[in-house]
Amino acid sequence: MKLCTYTADGRTRTGIVVDGTVIDTGVDGTMIDLIRQWHDLKPDLEARAAAGMGIPLAAVRLLAPVPRPGKIFAIGLNYADHIAETGMPKPERQLWFTKAQTSVNGPYDPILIARGTTANDYEAELVAVIGPGGKHIAAADAPAAVFGYCVGNDMTERLWQQSSPQWALGKSFDSHAPMGPWIVTADELGDPHTLGIHCFVNGELRQESNTRHLVFPIWEQVAHLSQAMTLEPGDVLFTGTPAGVGMATGRYLQPGDLVRVEIERLGHIEGTLQAEA
Repeated sequence: MKLCTYTADGRTRTGIVVDGTVIDTGVDGTMIDLIRQWHDLKPDLEARAAAGMGIPLAAVRLLAPVPRPGKIFAIGLNYADHIAETGMPKPERQLWFTKAQTSVNGPYDPILIARGTTANDYEAELVAVIGPGGKHIAAADAPAAVFGYCVGNDMTERLWQQSSPQWALGKSFDSHAPMGPWIVTADELGDPHTLGIHCFVNGELRQESNTRHLVFPIWEQVAHLSQAMTLEPGDVLFTGTPAGVGMATGRYLQPGDLVRVEIERLGHIEGTLQAEA
């Protein structure tokens, strides 16, 4: 099932995406509420999807599927080719940082270049959305802890990132976590480690890889994080980016640039860079 958060007629709702239409889930509350109740809601949502009666996608504004995640974590240096282009050693342990809630951005919304910044960069990433979650989750049990997946762009201001050993500020500028366009549920997607991933800037292919090349697979990521904290419904994990980022060539993003990230079987997101007012 494909699940989205959308705005139409001044109301923000959760929806099911079917054949170019959006069907209201009928659920009062946010995507997090839907995820929490998924086991009970799923039969009714499947019936709604089968019945149709949606409105065209073109008639709604898609928001980030989880507009306000409780936690946003992202793993660094998790594709071998990206590690090589940075000149950094392969991490012996997973390297995690956070992104602020206010960095969340819709799948097709403008991406801001903050005043005074000059090194804005893109990072195409598969995003995992936590379902039941839990604490001390074994890697073998991790698939059951994930609700679904979407497309993400871990936008980064490199000078801010490199000015401190802690990357959170450089990763947390407003609008620098575009994601969507919807969540494909884990039961529909199957193995998330077989997906082609691409990033284009103004139509030029900059990144091309496959999620099978993750250094630390998603199940190991979930297991590792859950040793430290309880993972909760709607938490978001950016799972790493392949080679081809602007930092490697000094080709940073400028106002008017269009960044498009595509992941096989999940769809695409794209945003135009816009100077902050």
